[in-house]
Amino acid sequence: MQDKLTLMIPGPTPVPETVLKALGRHPIGHRSGEFQAVVKRTTEQLRWLHQTTGDVLVITGSGTAAMEAGIINTLSRGDRVLCGDNGKFGERWVKVARAYGLDVEVIKAEWGQPLNPEAFRSALEADTEKRIRAVILTHSETSTGVINDLETISRHVKAHGTALTIADCVTSLGASNVPMDAWGLDVVASGSQKGYMMPPGLSFVAMSERAWQAYERSDLPKFYLDLGPYRKTAAKNSNPFTPAVNLYFALEAALEMMQAEGLDAIFARHARHRDAAQAAMKAIGLPLYAAEGHGSPAITAVAPEGIDAEVLRKSVKEHFDILLAGGQDHLKGQVFRIGHLGFVCDRDVLTAVAAIEATLQTMGLHKTSVGAGVAAAAAALHS
Repeated sequence: MQDKLTLMIPGPTPVPETVLKALGRHPIGHRSGEFQAVVKRTTEQLRWLHQTTGDVLVITGSGTAAMEAGIINTLSRGDRVLCGDNGKFGERWVKVARAYGLDVEVIKAEWGQPLNPEAFRSALEADTEKRIRAVILTHSETSTGVINDLETISRHVKAHGTALTIADCVTSLGASNVPMDAWGLDVVASGSQKGYMMPPGLSFVAMSERAWQAYERSDLPKFYLDLGPYRKTAAKNSNPFTPAVNLYFALEAALEMMQAEGLDAIFARHARHRDAAQAAMKAIGLPLYAAEGHGSPAITAVAPEGIDAEVLRKSVKEHFDILLAGGQDHLKGQVFRIGHLGFVCDRDVLTAVAAIEATLQTMGLHKTSVGAGVAAAAAALHS
């Protein structure tokens, strides 16, 4: 059926009608008083979401732009950094750091496993000369459905005294608790097409005072992503370049919806959907890819044994107009991922589970009693 596609992927995520209507407003001048009022309101809303009193800056770009900005505005060529790598996006930050001439020590974990906070603690404590300038890691590793223990790792970074914590929170912000000030995070990057319930196009960089002190010594090349001008113009409720005006309208509408729901309710909803998706897949007999107890509230990765995950995923889309995410790199065909991030409700999760069950039944691959997945999901949703 035309225009019926349901997104159950980790981004872009479903967009509420209220946000779409705001997006469709006629543009206004980005130097006008009317637009400055929008910037002022959204700046305060963004601080609320990040649980910070510091700067949250808006860049027209993707989440990768936000992370690259965080790295190049706080570090200098030759700086030593620790970079966590347990998935596709951890790999990306290693590549970005090396592209800018940083001295990168990689702390790895197998895909599907969380990063070990003790590995960071050991490396930081061994750095008696305080040469490590930053720890760079992904909070919610989208490629594997694993959430890393950012709180504990950040605590070890704070104990070091010199290093900064630079965190990719692209699929965790707005889905799980990321209290920037309470955890002592220095740079937090996110993107609009995830928990913000918006189309792609805006990215957000939150900076602590320690991060701004590091900015003063940073010598890496930057122009469009130089956060100094963003901070200066943000103080005047403006932007150094032409921003995506209509996405700001959408941002304001989305953040108003989030404030009406409340942070605790948002986090509880995402945790409930994770639990329901996990329970359903186990009931169907499909193994989870992420290590037990380390599944992200944003996405559930499933590794069906003896089943081509791409064939299953394509069949779900063809017959039910539900788009699931595929595996990345070496996981292609081995894993499919159920996104439950942003504007997702209980009905969406139940529908996706039912579609997966029905598809397995049609393919002759359903191993348990029909409806076991839906029953397990429903029980988890109402527990």
